[in-house]
Amino acid sequence: MSAANHPNVAANYVEHGRKVLAIEQNAIAALAASINDDFARACALMMACKGRVVVTGMGKSGHIGGKIAATLASTGTPAFFVHPGEASHGDLGMITGQDVVIAISNSGETHEVLAILPVIKRLGVPLIALTGKPESTLASLSDVHVSVAVSEEACPLGLAPTASTTATLVMGDALAVALLNERGFTANDFALSHPGGSLGKRLLLRVSDIMHTGERVPKVSAEAIVTEALMEISRKGLGMTTIVDDQDQLLGLFTDGDLRRILDQRVDIHQTVIANTMTTQCVTARPEMLAAEALKLMETRKINGLIVVNKDKQVVGAFNMHDLLRAGVV
Repeated sequence: MSAANHPNVAANYVEHGRKVLAIEQNAIAALAASINDDFARACALMMACKGRVVVTGMGKSGHIGGKIAATLASTGTPAFFVHPGEASHGDLGMITGQDVVIAISNSGETHEVLAILPVIKRLGVPLIALTGKPESTLASLSDVHVSVAVSEEACPLGLAPTASTTATLVMGDALAVALLNERGFTANDFALSHPGGSLGKRLLLRVSDIMHTGERVPKVSAEAIVTEALMEISRKGLGMTTIVDDQDQLLGLFTDGDLRRILDQRVDIHQTVIANTMTTQCVTARPEMLAAEALKLMETRKINGLIVVNKDKQVVGAFNMHDLLRAGVV
């Protein structure tokens, strides 16, 4: 047995891993004390911002800053990340007097961050600092300081940013969500900034975007016999057919499940009129319904397809679970 696979070594891995989680959990719990008046002032500055929130930070703080900027942007607060090193060589031009800057540095003494403060101050841009040192240079020069101090890093050497970066990330989430709630940001707003993702599809697609229409909608009259209905189901491939009157108003529905039911009852499918076997209490959708709502309805009622009717109860479309899958809603 190799040393790496020895039970004692495996136990050590588990022990160290759990210790890291415990340290970082404690760091997050202690962070609640920083959700105070300073936190509220930081939120107020960003809410009042007429431009964008510019996040900056070096090294690991920069990676966290990029994520914070992305979270702000996707939850209704326009934001972007600027690397402080690049800012000193031209990227400061991206910052305007209408913006707010969030500067991240655990020590509060990061040279690259401090180097751009004079320009930020000259522009009169409000500065929010996230540091672990309230007495640091960055904290003292900021308009608002939000503490992300931790009692210890998860790294046993106390060198690699671990608990401190986790605390900063969580604080960024707290700021973003506090602003989201104050703005009244909705799920549809979120989807508008994520149109290419599955969430965007779930939230923005409507039934009218995915339903079959025109000749692709299965329809038979109430006088049709069961075999004619089965042929329509086979032709249209949706596992069901509607039964409509002369005005295309929905009278009933016949599905593969209904076929199994009448076969068990030994009904003569060559002689029986479909009106005598159809389901009249139909679950239907409207064209303007969100596809996600339709999916929820189908899951709740345990059905595989839906008929779409307009306000006059005329059949205008149909779709099934396969259509939702193809559209990326499921």
